[in-house]
Amino acid sequence: MSAFDDIQITVNVDEKLSVDKYDVDEGNAHIELVEDPADAEFRKLVLVCPAALYKVDEDGAKSFDYAGCLECGTCRIACGDTIVAKWTNPRGGMGVAYRQG
Repeated sequence: MSAFDDIQITVNVDEKLSVDKYDVDEGNAHIELVEDPADAEFRKLVLVCPAALYKVDEDGAKSFDYAGCLECGTCRIACGDTIVAKWTNPRGGMGVAYRQG
């Protein structure tokens, strides 16, 4: 038996992310994908992106929006050599500002 067996922690990720502030650099996307990303590679991003920025609708249409990016780099690590054409940090003063809630 561990000293941590009695500890129960419940975290609502959506609730935590809702307190963050985003200053989106509308004219300068810090993440860009290749023109026609492969389905298999795109689906990886649907599964691994903690901000759920990559989506596939019921008709199979892919969508991506960098505006809510957490700047974690997961997409770059998962698919950087295949469909991520550009990944940089946002310009100074732009992007996510983490806040504790």
